Amino acid sequence: MSVVSAVEKVQQAYERMASADRPEVWIALRDESDVLAEARALDARVAAGERLPLAGVLVAVKDNIDVAGLSTTAGCPAFAYAPEADAPSVARLRAAGAIVLGKTNLDQFATGLVGTRSPYGAVRNAWQPDRISGGSSSGSAVAVALSFVDIALGTDTAGSGRVPAALNGIYGIKPSVGLVPTTGVVPACWSIDVVTVFARDLGLGRLAAETMEGADGIDPLVRVAEPGPGLGAAPRVAIPTVEHLEGLAPGWAEAFQGVVERLAASGVDVVEVDIAPLLDAAALLYGGAFVAERTAAVGDFIRQNAELIGGEIDPTVATIVGGGERFTAIDAFRDRERLRRLGLAGARLLEGTDALLTPTTTWHPTLAEVAADPIGANARMGRYTNFANLLDYASLAVPAGTVGGFPFGVMLTAPAFSDRRLAELARRIGDAQIDILVVGAHLTGQPLGHQLIAAGGRFSRRVRTSQSYRLHALPTVPPKPGLRRVEREGYAIEGEVWTLPAHGFGAFVASLPQPMTIGRVALEDGTAVAGFLAEPVVFEDAPDISGYGGWLAYLARDQSAE
Repeated sequence: MSVVSAVEKVQQAYERMASADRPEVWIALRDESDVLAEARALDARVAAGERLPLAGVLVAVKDNIDVAGLSTTAGCPAFAYAPEADAPSVARLRAAGAIVLGKTNLDQFATGLVGTRSPYGAVRNAWQPDRISGGSSSGSAVAVALSFVDIALGTDTAGSGRVPAALNGIYGIKPSVGLVPTTGVVPACWSIDVVTVFARDLGLGRLAAETMEGADGIDPLVRVAEPGPGLGAAPRVAIPTVEHLEGLAPGWAEAFQGVVERLAASGVDVVEVDIAPLLDAAALLYGGAFVAERTAAVGDFIRQNAELIGGEIDPTVATIVGGGERFTAIDAFRDRERLRRLGLAGARLLEGTDALLTPTTTWHPTLAEVAADPIGANARMGRYTNFANLLDYASLAVPAGTVGGFPFGVMLTAPAFSDRRLAELARRIGDAQIDILVVGAHLTGQPLGHQLIAAGGRFSRRVRTSQSYRLHALPTVPPKPGLRRVEREGYAIEGEVWTLPAHGFGAFVASLPQPMTIGRVALEDGTAVAGFLAEPVVFEDAPDISGYGGWLAYLARDQSAE
């Protein structure tokens, strides 16, 4: 089987970005020629026998994390500075062979869970452009969901590395506080900020997270992971009581119950727990004195540049950050005591369980709904996420299919250093994944592409079939081609591979109209995947368009030459 080179991956990524029309994802994108030069050098190192665990992995970095050669803005042009070096998190990925493509958009100063609080533009959801992407790590999540990159770095204080993952149908890995240095990260709340990873593949995401771990000699909060127990033969998972699942978006409670049933069927003991102490702790993050740590981080900058509020400084962010001014040191000590008491109560309730399972967030608003109520809409997003860093928990957002065509996600949360155990549990939640080749009306940008998204599908890669196929234009509505295998005089046909969860794949196949069928299709690299074919009878009167090499080339043909 052939291996895609770093150069090929970079070329495909820039082609995909050019066709996607999502400029709001990026604040700074590296010149393609520079990235290709780096990729060629990397391919040469690999060819020479150098072992690089992340060789050719494409990375996007949230623009509150330093990347040498690119400005750090934290989502505010007036705040921009030129870092002298990569943040340790970035440097460690690069040392392992990863390639950084650029810096992504975010809720300004990492303040928000909506992805709309940026002078660089609101980041639209990857699959539903009229809905929010989630924040604050908005651009990073969408860059992964749309397959611009393999992984992306975000940060998480209140849920910014998890909520966008849920709303875009990918994994959001929030390590335990302190495992990854936050040196080179513009602080939101310095004492509880975490560098996170977004990924379509959990294994790759976990590898990246572990690659970034370890002391750097600068960050005084870094700590070494304590070896914790793995997942036992009879895992036990807590879920909220019914009252704490009220207020979810339509269909979400039923989808959550479906995940619970899947876990139970896999041998997990599921128990209901009253999580009121955890939710009360979550309310302290913005409703108590802890918000003053945001004021300590960027309050002086906002105050000194007050004339920019409403322009380069987002007014909602300015209001939230300025809100810390009203608290005293006495308030901070009182809230810290209350937090610790709530944390102890929560720990006692979860005692004997391996993790807490919740929905990642409570709803998926439209851009218009957030614009109408920016603070109230945002507050609903962090119900299940806000307590994790305050109480020193690890957490993992897991894609769990779709509801009404929108991604739905759940979250596993457990005490510090349970990161690997959460990944083991997440694999029980995730459906088996099935690749499918599309060559016509289901391609990106074509009329039926939404059917793949509704089935929970994610774009994987562009491919070509082996030279054993012919393509015909079928007389259907909407127009689509039919692919058939031939013994000789075949062509390599361009297409896309999408990855669907098993349950979504089954529903998708069951809905296919005649004459379309699904069969095994051989690819140019020697592998084979499930793919669209058509019943032989339809080819009798269908024009052979194989010479164009693919459906998109056929649609773009010179009309005068028909």
